[in-house]
This record gives sequence, C-alpha cells and structure tokens, in this order.
Amino acid sequence: MARHKAFDEDRALDLAVDCFWHRGYEGTSVRDLAESMGIGNASLYNAYGDKRALFTRSLERYANRSMRERIARLEANHQSKEAIVAFIAEIIDRSVKDPDRKGCLLVNSALDVAPHDREIGKVVGRYLGEIRAFFHRNLKAARRAGHVPKRLDVEETSDHLLGVLLGIRVLARTGARRKLLEGVAQPALDLLETRQ
Repeated sequence: MARHKAFDEDRALDLAVDCFWHRGYEGTSVRDLAESMGIGNASLYNAYGDKRALFTRSLERYANRSMRERIARLEANHQSKEAIVAFIAEIIDRSVKDPDRKGCLLVNSALDVAPHDREIGKVVGRYLGEIRAFFHRNLKAARRAGHVPKRLDVEETSDHLLGVLLGIRVLARTGARRKLLEGVAQPALDLLETRQ
C-alpha cells in the first residue's frame, strides 16, 4: 500500500507562493517556508527539494492560478480587442485593491531574482513571453477583424503593451493611485482605436 503524504501538497504550495510573494526570494528562508506551509524542514526538502526548486514550483503555480487563468478566462469571454482592454483593466483593479501592494510575483522576480540567477531569469522570461503572446495573438485577430487599425504593427504593439503592463505593476507597488495607472495604460490602449 502506498504511503500517503501527511500534508496537502497543493495547499502547501499555495502557502509557499504567498511566502515568496510577501518576502521575496532572498528575504525568504527555508525556515520561513516550512513555518508558512505548516510542515517540517525534512518534509519540505522531501516533497519539493531545496528553496530554489520550491521557488521554481511556486512560480509555476502562480502562473497557472493567476496569469494563465486570467488569459484563458478573458479569451473565452471577450473578443480579441476587448480581451486586451479587460486584461489591463483587471491588472490595474487588482493592483490598487491589494492592501499589501505586493505587485506581481513574476514581475517582482524579474526585478529581484532574475538579474542574479540566469536560469530563474529564463523561467520568468518564458512566463512574461506568454503574456506577450496573449497580446500578439489578440492583436492579430483584432486586426483581421478590423477592430484595430490595419496599419497597427502587431509585433511592436505587443512589446509596448507588455512594457506598459510591467510598468503598471511596478508603479502599483509604490502606492500609485488608480488614476496614475490608468493614465499610464491609456496611450497604449489608444493605439488600438480605429480612426474613421
């Protein structure tokens, strides 16, 4: 008979995400993680490996439950242009409603961890690439449908939207108000407006 683990791995991983998100990678010790997850150090190492391996798993969990969930939901419920607008609006809303102003774990990791760890930098880069791909895919579809200007450069605008999104997430961590974040987003969203 297989031996069952004494803890819920998914719940423990969610708690690890929260711990890294609040403290940052460098500010989080294995002891912090074990306490947050409600498990012993040995159980942590046995289930997840070392801190770096757990951080990589935490990034994946965060990407699945936040970024990928949002992309799938918005693409299922909106036309292409509206999916982009809704994505930006939701990020702004989530940012200003977070009382801790934690920002985005992926963006925080791009700033804090990626410069010092090339492999984690590549992992974070792939996740950010998925967001850019969302913009690219939807801009292309919106241009085909005539919902954005025909002359719109999909490649450049995808890059621009990703940069704006990252800027919004960083500014939000400093306590920036909704009006400022919306002001940062608006010129990028104006690029999507068709001119008659």
